[in-house]
Amino acid sequence: MTRLALVMIARDEAGAIARALESARPHVDCMIVLDTGSVDDTRAVAEACGAQVHEFAWCDDFAAARNAALAHSDARWNLVLDADEWIEGGAQALGPDTLPAEGGGFLGEVQIASRLDGAGAEGRGVAWIARVLPAGVGYVGRIHEQPASDLPTVRLPLVIGHDGYTAANLARKGARNETLLMRELAGAPEDPYLWFQLAKEHQARGRSPQAALCFVEALRLAPADVRYRHALVVRAMIALKADHRLADALALADAEVAHWLDSPDFYFVVGDLSLEAASQQPDRAMDHFLPVAESAWKRCLEIGERPELDGSIAGRGSHLAAHNLAVFYGTLGLTAEAAEYEALAARLG
Repeated sequence: MTRLALVMIARDEAGAIARALESARPHVDCMIVLDTGSVDDTRAVAEACGAQVHEFAWCDDFAAARNAALAHSDARWNLVLDADEWIEGGAQALGPDTLPAEGGGFLGEVQIASRLDGAGAEGRGVAWIARVLPAGVGYVGRIHEQPASDLPTVRLPLVIGHDGYTAANLARKGARNETLLMRELAGAPEDPYLWFQLAKEHQARGRSPQAALCFVEALRLAPADVRYRHALVVRAMIALKADHRLADALALADAEVAHWLDSPDFYFVVGDLSLEAASQQPDRAMDHFLPVAESAWKRCLEIGERPELDGSIAGRGSHLAAHNLAVFYGTLGLTAEAAEYEALAARLG
């Protein structure tokens, strides 16, 4: 049997798929692409990169497509990538010392580093997702599918770049994900993960009222220890502010602060909320909101970067917080402090 296979589903990804396949080819024993109905040159490009290409009739079910692709693999391990992803670092985690030829009893979580350009979440966002699967593990879920396994997860130092959430790529994909999420929610209206994913879809497309509504519903339904809680809380605060619900955003921050004392992302957004509150309530700005904003961004720098937190944005524990402090002090006319933090932002960036 093959030790490690790359397994991918794709449709109309001729412009991106070579990047994904070329990044993986040195680290896998074979590459399998399941084409779900491309009308461009996806198949030809994949074959030119050395992949085995198979066809599949799309049925509005990502898990079904993933499982059909996995069925073509005889490998002990399967690395699951999308065409808008690529191996960015840590490929040593795919070696036989980590993934032995005889297989293993765990799911390998990898860091998905997404390029983001939406309001309030610009930069590089991190999610930890199981993408290295032992033979026999398949998927469930029509959309935002998950491995169907009770095996423990192990975080691997593999970094996967991803640009599928940029505005240009979201526009290209159209309403596909939103349509499938709505269909899934019709059958499972109490599923917080589906509400969370729908909220992110709205947020990425700049629909603040819809995003806020869906985040609030996800918060109502999600257990306190759910694995995506950090991303849910931080994104919800941003969405509530964007929907002009600042009081609700501040109330959420107060309710959650004890859980995120070591999250630069949480404090970064608290700083933004406090600055907005200062502009809306100038009578409380100097004695309350501005000091809170200042201390929140300083706390970000004390904590530093925390990429292990799901949904974290690179820079909130370093140069982005320092830049905010530089602007903050500059606005107050404190030129020495502003220059100090501007220099720090340059060093950290």
